[in-house]
Amino acid sequence: MDDTGWTGGPLLGFDTETTGVDVHTDRIVTAAVVVRTPRTTEVLTWMIDPGVEIPAEAAAIHGVSTEHARAHGRPPREALEEIAAVLARHAREGVPVVAYNAAFDLTLLDAELARHGLPTLPDRLGRPVAPVLDPLVIDRWQDRFRRGKRRLGDLCELYGITGEGDLHSADVDVLATLDVLEAQVLRFPDLRAVALDALHLAQRDAHQAWAENFNAWRALQGLPGPGASTAWPVEPRAAG
Repeated sequence: MDDTGWTGGPLLGFDTETTGVDVHTDRIVTAAVVVRTPRTTEVLTWMIDPGVEIPAEAAAIHGVSTEHARAHGRPPREALEEIAAVLARHAREGVPVVAYNAAFDLTLLDAELARHGLPTLPDRLGRPVAPVLDPLVIDRWQDRFRRGKRRLGDLCELYGITGEGDLHSADVDVLATLDVLEAQVLRFPDLRAVALDALHLAQRDAHQAWAENFNAWRALQGLPGPGASTAWPVEPRAAG
């Protein structure tokens, strides 16, 4: 990545694998934090015993069964404190958090921290988590009219990114996410000239516009369910 502007500084990648897709009630099973500079990559990983059964459908995706998590996983309160401390330490220094579909991982992490009586990331920072770089939001914003799906694997294929290991392992996903961001900066070079705070706000607005359009389309189709949240990079805390 060209080491001018924000692209020359460190990036803080984050990803989780979980018991399900409800950011307010599901639990983290594995997590990875990757600190990448133009010259170094530091990978930290955690496996957690979430204290609940891991559904077979979730285990089939990330490969961690209830039995395996109980045998090899860390106590959740202990591991969550470590994860949050690492993220907060770098975020205080202004290092951007990079996460694919950031609203999922950051919202889920805050819910988990609150569940275990620990300060959330905003509590630790004394402010909302920012700046955040989300390659999914950037893809929808910068390549709005491209057809096809926009999962992490789809963008890896689009940009010709290959790496060691299979996706749906938290550390592999973080490294792939950082590689996708690098490829996006090469394809959309104007991004590197945007200040991080402005880029954060632009993504927030782009996500809101996408969600509103998506929900309007769902309504026209008569599809049930709540649709997409307009909030980014963190969804509001669930009532109760």
